[in-house]
Amino acid sequence: MPDKKKIESVLELTEDLAATHKSFRSDESSSEALKNQIAQDFETVMRNGYVIIEKLLSVSQLDLIRDATLPLLGKAGRNTFEGVKTQRLYNVLEKTRVIDLLATHPRITGLLDRLFQPNYLLSQAQIINILSGESAQPLHYDDGFYPVPRPRPPFGAATVWAIDEFTEDNGATVVIPESHNLGKEVITDRSQAIPAVMPAGSVVFFLGTLWHGGGANRSDADRLAVTCQYCEPWLRPQENFFLELSQSTLSQIPEQLLSMVGYSIHPPFMGMVDGMHPKRTLQPIKPE
Repeated sequence: MPDKKKIESVLELTEDLAATHKSFRSDESSSEALKNQIAQDFETVMRNGYVIIEKLLSVSQLDLIRDATLPLLGKAGRNTFEGVKTQRLYNVLEKTRVIDLLATHPRITGLLDRLFQPNYLLSQAQIINILSGESAQPLHYDDGFYPVPRPRPPFGAATVWAIDEFTEDNGATVVIPESHNLGKEVITDRSQAIPAVMPAGSVVFFLGTLWHGGGANRSDADRLAVTCQYCEPWLRPQENFFLELSQSTLSQIPEQLLSMVGYSIHPPFMGMVDGMHPKRTLQPIKPE
């Protein structure tokens, strides 16, 4: 019988105590060049509240995403916040594998590794198609549903991937630079908002405390995007992936994404199932 780990201090409970399913660390194999890019991106994020990273996806990847997701979109939204002329696809991970790469892209996880504690979670993922004639979305910040007063560090972060080109006319997401530092004031004035103009295949990454919103689509074409939101590992995500994702899907998604949807432990025990690591519930257990 192997020796049992001896715990002598409560401080040791903040360590990864798992024997088999250790914490996932996405930056261990990153090249120096990639680490330098991520460091520059992170500096920009912490200064402005957001960063735009251009042309991370190829034309073929964009075509694959369009072909897989557009047929899944249904009627336009339910209210003026979601968009009365905006199509949204929920439970994306159960319906297609084409955004797995976006959710776990190394330029994104590199930022998340610096921003959050290990085993951070995917909070939600959506396909968003803003149709011609849509009005501007009300300004908001994404982690505002966590009832902790501002100013404070971000509890979440988000990406909006431009599957179509983002322009000032077609509903590009607008951001208010440095608004992540604001206190309890509510921002309604859009005069300081900057559209996240970027080519197709690019992404805007922003902190959960940054004020932003979808832009008005004054063009005659639709604007397709993918958004992934993330949160600290000790918070409740917006999507309940445990109910959404089938065993078949869980057997197909990448190991890193499996950790992000909750098959991980925040030390010492948060996320356990019957006193054990949640990955032990998988049928069959995914190999390391």
